[in-house]
Amino acid sequence: MATLFDFYRDGGTALILLVMASFAVAGLVKGVIGLGLPTVSIAMLSVAMAPPQAAALLIIPSMVTNVWQLAAGGRFLYLLRRLWTMLAGVFVGTWLAGVWLAGRETAWAGHALGAALLVYAAIGLSAVRLHVPHDAQRWAGPVVGATTGAITSVTGVFVIPAVPYLQALGLDRDALVQAMGLAFTASTIALAGDLIHGGQLGGREAWASLLALVPALLGMLAGQWLRHRVSATVFRRCFFAGVGALGLHLLLA
Repeated sequence: MATLFDFYRDGGTALILLVMASFAVAGLVKGVIGLGLPTVSIAMLSVAMAPPQAAALLIIPSMVTNVWQLAAGGRFLYLLRRLWTMLAGVFVGTWLAGVWLAGRETAWAGHALGAALLVYAAIGLSAVRLHVPHDAQRWAGPVVGATTGAITSVTGVFVIPAVPYLQALGLDRDALVQAMGLAFTASTIALAGDLIHGGQLGGREAWASLLALVPALLGMLAGQWLRHRVSATVFRRCFFAGVGALGLHLLLA
C-alpha cells in the first residue's frame, strides 16, 4: 500500500521542500489574519503541480486549522442558523461542478486559479466595502455558496465570493473569524468529497496531506505570535499583493 513516504520519495527533495514551505507560509498567514491557508498553499503548490493534486494535499491541514478557528468562539449555533443556506449552496455547487468536470479536459484549471487569485487580490487591496441588506441574504446566501462551491471544485480555492460576502454581513470581528472558519470547514468537506469521487484523493494523498499538517500548524502558531507584533493592515496588503503576483503568474503561464 502506498504511503506518504512513497509520495514524497517519488517527488524528490524539491517537492518535499516546496510542500513544507508552502504550508508553513500558508499557516503563518492564517495565524496573522485568520484566512489564507488554502489560497497561499494552492497558489504556491500550483507552480509545480496541477490544482487537483495541490487540493488533495490541502485537505487535512485545512480541516484541522479551520475547525480550530471555528472552535475559537461562542457563536457557532447563531452562525449556523444564519449561514446554513450558504453552506448548503457550497455543497451543491461543488457537487454540480464536479459532475460537470468529470471526464473533461482540465488543463485550463491553472489559468482559472490564476484568475480567481487576481480577483481575490483586487478585492482585498481595494478600499471598497460591500454591504448586503438583511432581506437580500435570503437569496444571496445560496447563490454565493453555490458559486463558491463551483470555484472550489475547479481551483481548490474557496474564498471567492464567500469571504467578501461574509465581510459584507456586518459581523463583529470575532464572529467574522468564526464564520470564515465555518464556511472554510464546509468547503473543505465538500472539496474532499469531490476529490474522492474523482479518484484524486486516496490513501496515498491523505497520508501526504497529514504530513503537510505539521508545517501548517507550526506556521499558524508563529502567525498567532506575530499577530500582535506587526501591523495587520501592512501584513494584509503584502498578503494580497503576493496573492495577486502568484495569480498573474499562473494566468500567464
